[in-house]
Amino acid sequence: MNTMNTIPRNKILLFLFVLYILTGCKTLQTGNHKLAGSTKEYQGGMWIPSELKGKNEKEMKALGSKLTADDIYSLEEASLKDAVVLFDGGCTAEIISSQGLLLTNHHCGYNAIQSHSTVEHDYLKDGFWAASLQDELPNEDMTVTLVERMEKVTEQILKDTDGLNGEQKEKIIEKNKKQILSGLSLKEWEDAQIVPFSKGNDYYLIVSKVFRDIRLVGAPPSSIGKFGADTDNWMWPRHSGDFSLFRIYVDKNNNPAKYSEDNVPYHPEKYLKVSTDGVAEGDFTMVFGFPGRTNEYLPSVAIDQLIHKLNPDKIALREASLAIMDKYMRKDPAVKIQYASKYASIANYWKKWIGEMQGLIRTNAVEKKRAMEEEFLRRAHRKNRTEYYGIFDEFNDLYAEYGDIAQRRDYWIEVIYRNIDLMYLNFALYRMERTFMLKGEKAFLRERDKWIEKSRSFYKNYSPQIDKEIFAKLMYMYDAKYPTTKVNEKARKEIWEKKANDIYSQTRLTTREGLLEMLKGSPEEIIKRLNADPAYQLAKEKSIDFLEKINPAYYSIKEKIDAVQKKYIRGLASLMPEQRMFPDANSTLRVTYGLVKGYKPKDGITYLPVSYLQGVMQKYIPGDYEFDVSPKLRELYRKKDYGVYGEGEKMPVNFIGTNHTTGGNSGSPVLDAYGNLIGLNFDRVWEGTMSDYYYDPEICRNIMVDIRYILFIIDKYAGAERIIRELDFVHPKKKQ
Repeated sequence: MNTMNTIPRNKILLFLFVLYILTGCKTLQTGNHKLAGSTKEYQGGMWIPSELKGKNEKEMKALGSKLTADDIYSLEEASLKDAVVLFDGGCTAEIISSQGLLLTNHHCGYNAIQSHSTVEHDYLKDGFWAASLQDELPNEDMTVTLVERMEKVTEQILKDTDGLNGEQKEKIIEKNKKQILSGLSLKEWEDAQIVPFSKGNDYYLIVSKVFRDIRLVGAPPSSIGKFGADTDNWMWPRHSGDFSLFRIYVDKNNNPAKYSEDNVPYHPEKYLKVSTDGVAEGDFTMVFGFPGRTNEYLPSVAIDQLIHKLNPDKIALREASLAIMDKYMRKDPAVKIQYASKYASIANYWKKWIGEMQGLIRTNAVEKKRAMEEEFLRRAHRKNRTEYYGIFDEFNDLYAEYGDIAQRRDYWIEVIYRNIDLMYLNFALYRMERTFMLKGEKAFLRERDKWIEKSRSFYKNYSPQIDKEIFAKLMYMYDAKYPTTKVNEKARKEIWEKKANDIYSQTRLTTREGLLEMLKGSPEEIIKRLNADPAYQLAKEKSIDFLEKINPAYYSIKEKIDAVQKKYIRGLASLMPEQRMFPDANSTLRVTYGLVKGYKPKDGITYLPVSYLQGVMQKYIPGDYEFDVSPKLRELYRKKDYGVYGEGEKMPVNFIGTNHTTGGNSGSPVLDAYGNLIGLNFDRVWEGTMSDYYYDPEICRNIMVDIRYILFIIDKYAGAERIIRELDFVHPKKKQ
């Protein structure tokens, strides 16, 4: 029995602390990720795939993995890393056939699916399945990036920087970067970048291959791919078939190329084989992908500020915007399509922030970080490391200054940039005006032409009526927080309602035709015209405040915080080497591993690790945009017609595990102990979304689509047998 799961956590911590004192401070693990020397709990961490040999390899084997580090990452021969790609700049996907077939999430392909949808051919509602290669749909500007190699170059980058600080040091670092990059011999489809890790304590050279012809192959209807929509988002149990299929196309020499009718499917060096053996509690799982951003090593003062100052206002602003959109989307199917992607994007982090706050409070993250900080200082004093004596006083002073400017910046971003489309458009137009002043006519016209092209998609998904209502509400909230006039709240609300009516009736920028008229002529004529527009005038005023006051002040204090944070991370590695430290996520390729495992969200409730199709039917609400179920799926359920993918009378849908994931891991492959595809990562549980700041193995769980449900939908629901025929199937459990 694993006693860590049965003894109350506070008693374990007390016991371990006493043991720590009695044994000369050698057994207590003070990090977030491992309480003591248990060989059964190696949870948490986003590890660099090129550095798995040794500790990580042993941990994975202790959890049940049969893979070697070379199986995962190798430059000598094809390895798993050659089948995992960055999808469209923000998600992960995996190559699952010898014909370059890609699997990713439905929500990762959502914009592409939406862009091909019309009221007559609504692929969001009805799904899409290409009957042949010729029917696969191209996606303008979509890219897929495959990492060819990662190389640690810290020593070369920091050469000749000893004793230097600030701008002087940055100049040398930039010089060293250019020297390394200029020495590379890259093909036209390759990209190279040098990325800082651990706040600049380390640097890696990453060389990648970029594919630019990506075509939509298949997607289930939103009633499957987005089942539960925003109500179920971040929740468990989930019942979502959150997947979509694309394909990489290349030239006839198998090299990346821009879209051409002559292009052919890509033949990869490595693709994932599929296991339909299923999962059980305690099974090893590995998630391979491109996690976006984490901040696991923030001090306690930063976490406290996040909980009590920064997150609550962002949540309130998005909540107000979403309520207005939802009202209109429920009334009109066309608006529902038009605003679907926008609503989902805004709702995603609104709900995440709520769960994040609750998780940080529930796990006492602030108190635990304070306890670790006290231990950090004790060790610093014991080892006479004077550079760390005042580090938490520095943090406290800096975050006291940071809080107000970060909050003001959040308000501007949420109101002007994120939620009011007319203000976002005018902010972009004002930046064009600044471009003209700083860089001249040619640069201005380039930006103008980009916006003329972008305006097609902008206005396709724009409703002046909805935007005006959001404007009135959010500008009122902005002005209430940072008043421009001394009036009571009723009068303030009336002022912004009147301003909304005046601006939206007088501006020419609520239609594409109006924008195109405004952008005709010379830069001087365009700028003069824009400055006479009431929407532009307001956005310009707010943008000047942001660009010249708010943002410079924010980055000035953040630069100081980052310098102390860099020192703190270096100190953690030096003074507390027993911690399982990994570099924070930064959208680079990472490996995380864990176990299929349920959890207890609160007293008296235990969640099992697998959900089934029965749960879809239990949630079914006829005609509801979140919980409707198609007649075809209901019929398959009634007949228990699951083909080879079910477990007798049951059809597995989703499962959860202890893999440490974040945004960017959406679409990541979930691999079994042998490196075979068993699922598709798509979410985290609400109680554990605080894992970006504090990973707790008791409640942090990632949510995955069972590969068997994906195959069931492709085969039995959609009848897309040609896709099934592309895949290679294996059965490792049956060989045991």
